Formats: sequence, structure tokens, C-alpha cells
Amino acid sequence: MTSKVDKSPRNHKVAGENTKKGLILVNTGDGKGKSTAAFGTALRAIGRGYKVAMVQFIKGKWKTGEVEAAKKFGDHFKIFSLGEGFTWETQNFERDVEIAKTTWDKCREFLHDSEHEVVIFDEINYVLKYNFLNKDEVVAELKKKPPMKHVILTGGGAPEELVEIADLVTEMKCIKHPYAQGIKAQPGIEY
Repeated sequence: MTSKVDKSPRNHKVAGENTKKGLILVNTGDGKGKSTAAFGTALRAIGRGYKVAMVQFIKGKWKTGEVEAAKKFGDHFKIFSLGEGFTWETQNFERDVEIAKTTWDKCREFLHDSEHEVVIFDEINYVLKYNFLNKDEVVAELKKKPPMKHVILTGGGAPEELVEIADLVTEMKCIKHPYAQGIKAQPGIEY
């Protein structure tokens, strides 16, 4: 008879205080799943009775399954796709900056409203990486968020300044991707 070795973790560090606060979450990295993880958190929040608002910086032209699904939640999940597509499609830096500023104005509106407990700024990390917005201004505004507001920031290349103020940072790492095998993005799986 083979003896089984217990490999389950038994030592678990317990937080000292049970502090409640609105969190800043950053989903970044070169792997897929940054926006998808934000949608998963949105679903969880809606399940707890929260209202969620998402502002999308880049995916404005795409008809995605997420946007269609969010419509089924009515006022509990609002999505605003204000971007005009990927930068390699627009090819106009000045226009991209203009759209990013307009989109950021919408983000600031949701950041400071009293209706939504969770706000998601989808692809904002790319916008900051490409210098469409001033990262110092974005960080300063995030620091002024209401104390119980949860904010999720997605996109690769999150600037160090965002990582520094975040409560939770997750980096998605690409191990393998179907695109590298010549497989196009699949509806219902990737968008």
C-alpha cells in the first residue's frame, strides 16, 4: 500500500485587519484575457447587486459578444465603446489622441459618479503606452476616486505609475496563441 503525502498548503497568512475599500485592479501583459478577466469581475459584481460601467478605448468598431451579453443586464451593466479601432487601422495619431481624450472624459464621469460601484477602463493601458493620454493626469485622477469605487484597468504595457498605485496587478503571459498558427479570431471565444 502506497502512503499518500499531504501536499495541501496548511500555512496561510491571514490579513491583520478586514479593511474595506474600493480597489484599483490592473490586468496587463502580452497574453490574452485581460478584458475577459474584467468581464468576469463585472459578472461577479453584478451578481452581488453592483452596477458596472465599462468604457472601451480601442474596440469601438468591433461587434463583440461581451457587448451583446451586457445588454441583457440592463442598467446593471453599461458599456460605452468610444474608440475607433486599433491604431494600425486608424493611422492618425492626432485623431487617436482626440478620441482618447473624449473617452477619458467619459471615464472620469463614471469614476466620480455615485451610481456605479465598479468601473472598467478597457484598453487604457495601451492608450497610455502610446502617449494618447498623459499618464500623470490619469494617475492623479485615479487617486481622487471615491473611497469605495472599484476600478479595473486593462491593456498591455501598463505604466509603472499605474502598477504602483494599484491594489492588484495581474500579468497575462502568452504561452501559445492560435493567431501564430494562422487561425483567425473566433467569435464567442475571442470577441
